[in-house]
Amino acid sequence: MLEHCQSAQERWGGVNDIIDRWLNQRQSLLVVYCGLSGVKAFADNDQEHGATIRNLCQLLVDYVSAGHFEVYEQLIQEGKDFEDTEGLKKAATLYQVIDDTTEKLIDFNDKYEEIDDLSTLVEDLSETGVTLANRFEAEDQMINVLHTVHKQLVV
Repeated sequence: MLEHCQSAQERWGGVNDIIDRWLNQRQSLLVVYCGLSGVKAFADNDQEHGATIRNLCQLLVDYVSAGHFEVYEQLIQEGKDFEDTEGLKKAATLYQVIDDTTEKLIDFNDKYEEIDDLSTLVEDLSETGVTLANRFEAEDQMINVLHTVHKQLVV
């Protein structure tokens, strides 16, 4: 029994580490995003902000990818392992919200990865901020529904 508890702690402790790394990525993304969102206008081929825009695009893709290919899989597996049918149902609804934001965020990346025409960047950053807020809210709820509720079961 002790071995089972240790392996459970190792297993779900690892999920904590994955979530912590991912949330740190989120924070880095937000810092760069906020820095750009404070700019009132961008000139085409803006050398001053070009590297920051490319960095934002990279952070955005890395964050979205980590969510889809690491975090959500771990959370869903945790729900299955704890036979949390209700949590998995809620997570499916939340995942749809997250999935809807993914396309918008990837579209932003595709548009600004090359940084040619920045005439609509201010408006696109504003829309991206709303998209990120919706995504973060759904992700936080998913973490709560599929991970936080099980923490006390892993001792």
